[in-house]
Amino acid sequence: MSERLEPGDKAPAFTLADQNGEKVRLTDFKGRKLLVYWYPKALTPGCTTQSCEVRDAREDLSSLGVDVVGISPDAPAANEKFDAKHGLGFPLLSDEDHAVAEKYGVWGEKKLYGKAYMGIIRSAFLVDEKGRIEQAWYKVSPKNTVPNARKALGV
Repeated sequence: MSERLEPGDKAPAFTLADQNGEKVRLTDFKGRKLLVYWYPKALTPGCTTQSCEVRDAREDLSSLGVDVVGISPDAPAANEKFDAKHGLGFPLLSDEDHAVAEKYGVWGEKKLYGKAYMGIIRSAFLVDEKGRIEQAWYKVSPKNTVPNARKALGV
């Protein structure tokens, strides 16, 4: 796993395709806060829980000046199915070669049934209006992404 990001670090830039094939850049959110959460695989139970909780909190977050993006190694077509099935309504970005995940320190070794493999370490980041990491949560539980963000925002 690459270096972990800490509060005050510059958020690594990205330009990734969303579920509709549109390019989304970190710089698109300059002047607003951005909750960036990483999920391992669309349409799996934990990722569905995490994404639906973010969806349900999106209006509140937006009223606080916070936009949201989810990022996974899934192809845009898989993210489009995920969005359509659960009505997520926010950008789900594809990092198929996990290059951006490595910059955020969220690509690493995981274990399942005793077997080690490389994958996304479920994590979330609150990026401030100037593109710096305000908070970083590595190995976050699917149910804690939104509560952690609310706490960091003081709500």
